[in-house]
Amino acid sequence: MRSLLFVPADSERKLAKAQGTGADALILDLEDSVTAARKPVARSLAAEYLKSARERAGIWVRINDRGSGLAGEDLAAVIPQQPAGIVLPKIESPRDIEVVAQQIGQLETAAGFPAGAVALLALVTETPAAVLRMPQLLDLSCARLVALSWGAEDLSAALGAGDPRTADGRWRPTYEFARTQCLLAAHALAIEAIDSVYVDFRDLQGLKEACASSRHDGFGGRLAIHPDQVAIINEAYTPSDAERRQAQRIVDAFGTGEGTVSLDGKMYDLPHLKAARRVLRSFVPQESGS
Repeated sequence: MRSLLFVPADSERKLAKAQGTGADALILDLEDSVTAARKPVARSLAAEYLKSARERAGIWVRINDRGSGLAGEDLAAVIPQQPAGIVLPKIESPRDIEVVAQQIGQLETAAGFPAGAVALLALVTETPAAVLRMPQLLDLSCARLVALSWGAEDLSAALGAGDPRTADGRWRPTYEFARTQCLLAAHALAIEAIDSVYVDFRDLQGLKEACASSRHDGFGGRLAIHPDQVAIINEAYTPSDAERRQAQRIVDAFGTGEGTVSLDGKMYDLPHLKAARRVLRSFVPQESGS
């Protein structure tokens, strides 16, 4: 998943517009973008949206965190409509992931769905406890957990801190640490690493630069908060034709069975082969005229 667009689930207008954004995934949001008074409305609209959707493969739902007391109601409302996955916010420890995964499994069984039909993406840096317990994720056994992402704003609020970014837009050390931990944990678990939102949705050039840096670091996609961000995110996390061609040349060069090959005056070894194969797996052909 390159782009995952949050859509407030209590807004019928935004829900109606969401399908045409080109995002790889829509996240119907029951949490931060919805006021307490509107939670029941959002839950009902999300379930109805899923029920009426012709294709649910790219529709996810961000439920409220376990500590809110609303997560169970959220799951009971949306799992029978078989979303592609659930986004779990503000975890305190891997135990939160385990409990929600079990609840999803029980609801799947009750609905007659295959086990594991609904995936799980966890936001793993929104509480201080979650950041400190990040290494414990490596002991987690949860087949439906397919991606990790992170967030700075909730962590900043939990710390009673100010803007998590410096004046030039860089992450302050605490948040860079959390981001790096999330990235490493995702790759250690061999699941997707999804970068956090870029909050200034009007600064498209800044978003483009942030995505380029993010992809270089090893993230495979990014959360989006505005439809205008989607096209830039998709382009940034899609290998270009030139990258694909070079990756294919590297893979072909290793066809001899040797562990080290020479190409255009440069030496390539097995880590380069692994990286090239990853590029080929993630390549999405560009539409003509784009």
